Amino acid sequence: MLPRRRSLWIPATLVVLAAALSVPSAAPDPGPSELERAAFVWDQDSLWHALERNYARLRGSNCDLLQPDIDGRMDRVRGMLRRLRHARVAADALVLDSLETATFQLAPLVASCPSGLSRYVDLYAETRRVVKLQSRGWDVGASPVRDRLYRALYGGRAAVEEVMLQHPDRIVTLLPGVDEPSATPSVVFEGVRIHSGDILVSRGGYPTSALISRGSDYPGNFSHVALVHIDESGVVSIIEAHIEIGVAIADTEKYLADKKLRIMLLRPRANLPVVQSDPQLPHRAASLALARARERHIAYDFEMDYTEPSKLFCSEVASAVYKEFGLDLWMGISTISSPGLRRWLAGFGVTHFETQEPSDLEYDPQLTVVAEWRDAETLMGDHVDNAVTDAMLEGAEGGDRLEYPWYQLPVGRIVKGYSVVREMFGSFGPVPEGMSASAALRNKAYSARHDRLSKAVLRRATEFTATEEYPPPYWKLLDMARAEVE
Repeated sequence: MLPRRRSLWIPATLVVLAAALSVPSAAPDPGPSELERAAFVWDQDSLWHALERNYARLRGSNCDLLQPDIDGRMDRVRGMLRRLRHARVAADALVLDSLETATFQLAPLVASCPSGLSRYVDLYAETRRVVKLQSRGWDVGASPVRDRLYRALYGGRAAVEEVMLQHPDRIVTLLPGVDEPSATPSVVFEGVRIHSGDILVSRGGYPTSALISRGSDYPGNFSHVALVHIDESGVVSIIEAHIEIGVAIADTEKYLADKKLRIMLLRPRANLPVVQSDPQLPHRAASLALARARERHIAYDFEMDYTEPSKLFCSEVASAVYKEFGLDLWMGISTISSPGLRRWLAGFGVTHFETQEPSDLEYDPQLTVVAEWRDAETLMGDHVDNAVTDAMLEGAEGGDRLEYPWYQLPVGRIVKGYSVVREMFGSFGPVPEGMSASAALRNKAYSARHDRLSKAVLRRATEFTATEEYPPPYWKLLDMARAEVE
């Protein structure tokens, strides 16, 4: 039996240790943004609500009577697209404003008469193709040009999906793009021929996926980037960086098993000078990424520093190797200027706010959109997650902070220590390599809050649908999310 005085050292030591582990680390302060640009804002609430009122008025109308108007509007859009296919225009050309307006105004008509949905989707696909073609002559680093690309590509997708959500049985799961020529090895994947060196941009189904896709000056639809390698025998390897384990290699089955709400396939243009001089360049870039992933463990880059390749976040998996072969991706570099968002991301370990966001890769004119897949069963959930994230980020701008219960910090630090020990022996622990205990707890608290809010918004959306007899559009979901956040 221990002497009484000595036995008191045990609880005293534990108290001191617990107190030491409970000392909070200072919340990261990213400082004010030095960027000249600000986050994009649509500022068209009156238009969105007018479109919804028009749809509510037209629902149940005789489509035979509406069809001439629909056909006439579609013909006008086709006329604008024909002009854009054959004549170069500036990013501020009035025809592009007219195209945007016509696309939005068609939405309630097509939603009322869904037999025209497939033609409406085709018009969007052609719009994306001609705008991408036009952008080859634009300065995509300039804010007005970025605004135009965003309005046309993201805005058109949003309009199409609002129509689809009114008719879930008619959702277009696969939207073909342009079958860009490639000389690299290929296979057929989900109904589309993919080539070595292609880039897969996707949206995960987790709260942090929504934060990544929405957390930039141009809130988008995608949260993850992966690079495709295909060898001469047709074996597909997908190289990607995960927060939990760093850079990893997956086959197609494993890639798809990790929850994906949408996927887009991008390919370097065949007529790029560097590809023309070396048609196997995309394959060689993918081969380099695969070899490095096999050679050594590459940690995840929480700082999002795309200029330093010793650690890689998902976008860098593609951009780092392509850069070594002379192709700089993300011609329009991503920016994060909102103070509240910067503060939140700093709490997760981000230190670089000019970086490479997955959603923004779509706007790079060096790349062609080959195909886009969306999950028919989870599209509404995707929109709800976006609305909740946008509402939470508005709260961040108002001063909301990422907080966790103080008493979790000692356990979090112990778990972090356990994770470090596991990493020393080539394994992985509960707290990812490179992530602090505080950041992990913020991540956990953020995800839990996001999940609670999403469930509440889904309940509101269900009630809205029962009352109004149509699903709520995005701006209504955002109003619901704001109410829940408040």
